[in-house]
Amino acid sequence: MVDEQAGPTEWGSTVGVGPWVGPWPQDPRYDPRLLAEGDRRNVVDRYRYWTVEAVVADLDRRRHDFHVAIENFGHDLNIGTVVRTANAFLAAEVHVIGRRRWNRRGAMVTDRYQHLRHHPDVAGLLDHARGAGLAVVAVDNGPGAVPLETAELPRRCVLLFGEEGPGLTAEARAGADLTVSISQFGSTRSLNAGVAAGIAMHGWVRQHADLTGGDH
Repeated sequence: MVDEQAGPTEWGSTVGVGPWVGPWPQDPRYDPRLLAEGDRRNVVDRYRYWTVEAVVADLDRRRHDFHVAIENFGHDLNIGTVVRTANAFLAAEVHVIGRRRWNRRGAMVTDRYQHLRHHPDVAGLLDHARGAGLAVVAVDNGPGAVPLETAELPRRCVLLFGEEGPGLTAEARAGADLTVSISQFGSTRSLNAGVAAGIAMHGWVRQHADLTGGDH
């Protein structure tokens, strides 16, 4: 059974579907409570009435080879947005570095479908990446960065982001295999961390995702 049923409205209007009409399907992926009460969750139509466990299992079958990591030494409020975007682009995992606790409201419940891993410090993330054969790609607009728009991103990688304000720590920058920057043309010095993460993830998708399989 799931315990995720959303309220009657989301985004200001009714979403989802009502109770199942007709004989109930026998497929074990379906949740009896959702069939009886309706499914108002923020999920794509293919997952209507499915249990959370069934949705995660299907996502695991198709997950991409990139991971996302974000430093959280000062309670960064962007982490929820990063998790939600990672779910949208089907990241393998989201790694939170530093403080274990973060504001989940911005994730819009997508953290239930997204694998999360905690590392107490940057060294832990770097050790994990090396052990898993993942290149560490820092996203930072400092000196020596390669423009994301022209960079060749490794297929198996961790996209590493600093928290809002201070950006990446010196240890994170030093441990990266590649540093990329997002080209900007206005007066602001930096992008919001959640926005930058979405742009970088989409950059990976443009280079490596299969856009012909019908799953996007």
